[in-house]
Amino acid sequence: MAKHLALVGLPGSGKSTIGRQVARQGGWVFVDADHAIEERLGCSIKDYFAQHGEAAFREVEAQVLRTLLQAPQPTVIATGGGAVLKPENRVALREGCTVFYLHAAPEDIARRLRGDTVRPLLQGVDALQRLQALQKVRGPLYREVAHYVLDTQRNNPTQVARKICMQVDLAGLSGLGSI
Repeated sequence: MAKHLALVGLPGSGKSTIGRQVARQGGWVFVDADHAIEERLGCSIKDYFAQHGEAAFREVEAQVLRTLLQAPQPTVIATGGGAVLKPENRVALREGCTVFYLHAAPEDIARRLRGDTVRPLLQGVDALQRLQALQKVRGPLYREVAHYVLDTQRNNPTQVARKICMQVDLAGLSGLGSI
């Protein structure tokens, strides 16, 4: 069994918030992949994106993801929303983690992210239209990589975190931490 959990989903679907709660409840390490990428880059993702473009960013993202998957301690990883775009990332996630897809409707995310200035793909555009376009491309990839799909629409982050912890227990992964 995989010793890591990974959360995938659209930007703003709750991966970091829920990932922190799952890690706290289980006594696991939590890593926000975007923060790990910024540490590696020495600048914000937004700035790197603006200077080098998405392709260069995706390469760094893949390198960081490989590093995170090699961590010796059980880890909950909140991936970036586009981590699934590279086929090698999908394979690495599927084989190296138990993956939970946090499915959220673009309309709900757009409402939550009104005024967001951090996510580069949502800047200077109609966020709802952009999220719908991202869902169309990424939704099937999230499903492809996921071992479990959770609808976050009718649940708050604490409820989703509890569901993940219960699924981890049911799947027999709880021996890796104290979830």
